[in-house]
Amino acid sequence: MIARVLLLLAALLAAGCGAAPKAWERGALAAPEMAFEPDPLLSGYRDHVHLSKEQASGGGSAGGGGCGCAN
Repeated sequence: MIARVLLLLAALLAAGCGAAPKAWERGALAAPEMAFEPDPLLSGYRDHVHLSKEQASGGGSAGGGGCGCAN
């Protein structure tokens, strides 16, 4: 019973492995909407504001004040 479950699990895991994308498929993967951070400038701004607000309330671990000018 356990061997069957392990065999089924191994087959499911192996089914998820695929070949590397072909050259003509890489263009779609390089599209801006496929990026983890579509807008790195906006993401950096949001991180900066979040960190500044956390430090102003006593949280966070980075140095600086709540004004956001020391980050």
